[in-house]
Amino acid sequence: MHNYTRTELYIDGAWVAPQGTGTIEVIDPATEQPIGSVPAGNADDVDTAVAAARKAFDPLITLAERRDRLTGVITAMEKRLPDIAETITAEMGAPIRIAQTVQTQVPLAVARGFADVLDTFDPEERIGNSLVVREPYGVVAAITPWNYPLYQVVAKVLPAIAAGCTVVLKPSNEAPLSVFEFVEALDDAGLPSGVVNLVSGPGAVIGERLAEHPDVDVVSFTGSTGVGARVGEIAGRTIKKVALELGGKSANVILDGADLATAVKVGVGNAFLNGGQTCMAWTRMLVPRARYTEALNLMESAVAKYTVGDPWDPGTRIGPSASKGQYETVLGFIERAQRDGARLLTGGADMIRDTGYYVAPTVFVDVDPDSELGQEEVFGPVLAVIPFDDDEDALRIANGTPYGLAGAVWAADDATAIAFARRVQTGQLDINGGAYNPAAPFGGYKKSGIGRELGRFGFEEYLQTKSLQLPA
Repeated sequence: MHNYTRTELYIDGAWVAPQGTGTIEVIDPATEQPIGSVPAGNADDVDTAVAAARKAFDPLITLAERRDRLTGVITAMEKRLPDIAETITAEMGAPIRIAQTVQTQVPLAVARGFADVLDTFDPEERIGNSLVVREPYGVVAAITPWNYPLYQVVAKVLPAIAAGCTVVLKPSNEAPLSVFEFVEALDDAGLPSGVVNLVSGPGAVIGERLAEHPDVDVVSFTGSTGVGARVGEIAGRTIKKVALELGGKSANVILDGADLATAVKVGVGNAFLNGGQTCMAWTRMLVPRARYTEALNLMESAVAKYTVGDPWDPGTRIGPSASKGQYETVLGFIERAQRDGARLLTGGADMIRDTGYYVAPTVFVDVDPDSELGQEEVFGPVLAVIPFDDDEDALRIANGTPYGLAGAVWAADDATAIAFARRVQTGQLDINGGAYNPAAPFGGYKKSGIGRELGRFGFEEYLQTKSLQLPA
């Protein structure tokens, strides 16, 4: 049985009563009804958790101890994945088919990737007469979003543990229940007290106190660019390391000569995955003007397969938006796009179910690259299609936003696609349908963030480097 009424925080190896007195209600976006609640902690709870993490931090922790901790966590987490998948569906509306795969199995692959990195990690290196030592940073504040609640936590907490750091974790208010279940797994794994601590509560209270806390050494934040800027500003006052994984407006560039049918089909699937609530979603599809009509015909057929409905139905591909606020935000984008002159191909802002925060999969064509829809992250099932004249025009459009998180390039051959991708200002690009790699670094250019997650690069974000200059 799930426990969706949480009354305690996890601090210093125990479930404890919060010092804050409020609660945060968790709403099922498919029914618009409350399903549970978590404590609204306060700054005193943060201070207690940080003190526990500081006390638990051992800068001389051995690799063997780190491996034991990581192995225990992965084993305990894997046992709970079926339950966590159900909770993710309940609290943020991810279709069960997505919750049981992308939302839980991908985090497991990511976690195992960190274990592989640690197995081959050597903390010491000789460079001339110097012994270069990589040491754990210290106390990590991990602030995570609601769209992939387990994945985002795993991408921060697991490499921190592997590096020998300790953690204070703040989950989102919209989807915190799965994170509480994850922390129960950490408790089952027998981590030493204080290694991982959990404090839920308002971002303006918990997040800002973590960012400013003098005993926090690293802040790792995933969320909107606006909030990320605020976190970075506050953290900068105490000169601590900040890693930011922020928004995106990724371009799916289909060059002339590419397999158009495949590129459109895969592009639509990517844009609508998780109801479009994905920072790396390819939300701008760039199509050669000469093949534009053909692409639109293919698109209508592809979109028709994305059924909207009850997230518990295995046939559903798009569930509700995760919250009322996000639902209203997406509808606002759709209404303004029509006002700004984009042509609606399919979908729109009309209500499609009597209950629940459901948005129809929506495609706008003839989108002005400089319009709001061409520039800003929607975070819903909304795709902007933009024609281009030649490769240079495509490159101008692809690079023409403040973001640079992800994207794709399709071409007649890999060499052509790679040559184009080298000129795109973004952190990750799929080449002719290249598969997701949980060991490859992920992060953004420009306003999409600072730092990298996943694999060796994500692990090294939690290490700092010391040089010992040895006598000749």
